[in-house]
Amino acid sequence: MLSISEIFAAHLSAITALREQEDIIQQLGEELIDCLRQGHRIFLCGNGGSAADAQHIAAEMVCRFETQRRALPAIALTTDTSALTAIGNDFGYEQVFARQVEALARPGDVLIGISTSGNSENVIAAVKQANAMGVTTLGLLGGSGGKLGELAQHAFVVPGDATARVQECHILIGHIWCAMIDAEFSA
Repeated sequence: MLSISEIFAAHLSAITALREQEDIIQQLGEELIDCLRQGHRIFLCGNGGSAADAQHIAAEMVCRFETQRRALPAIALTTDTSALTAIGNDFGYEQVFARQVEALARPGDVLIGISTSGNSENVIAAVKQANAMGVTTLGLLGGSGGKLGELAQHAFVVPGDATARVQECHILIGHIWCAMIDAEFSA
């Protein structure tokens, strides 16, 4: 039988474990602020729930999080169905994000690859493409960090293998970064 209390306990344990990495969350948030301050863009990608997180975080940056500020350039590479289906059809699903990175990203931009396992092949391909182009890469990962933990220039690994708990931590980290960005760019 489902125990809601056990789910709450697992959630609180996962969130509490993040406090041990607070300085890394802060450092990566500052990296994003520097990117935006220099007029560059943030790109995000992931699959499934991580795709939703990419879209969610990008929307918070373009619109606003909690305070009024100017719109900031963040793009979720998960939203253009014509590009996704054309690239998937012509080049394979593994290339759906890498081709967009090749077309849109420039040195100084940041790519955030979100993967609960760290082994999503299309996110790996995007990070490889970004690295080759001089785009800063940041992995928002889970488990052991997988292949992305070694490929991304900056990797934040949420400890644990429970996908739901990792995703809950990912969106909290995204919200922390959005709060930092709001504070920096508020009117």
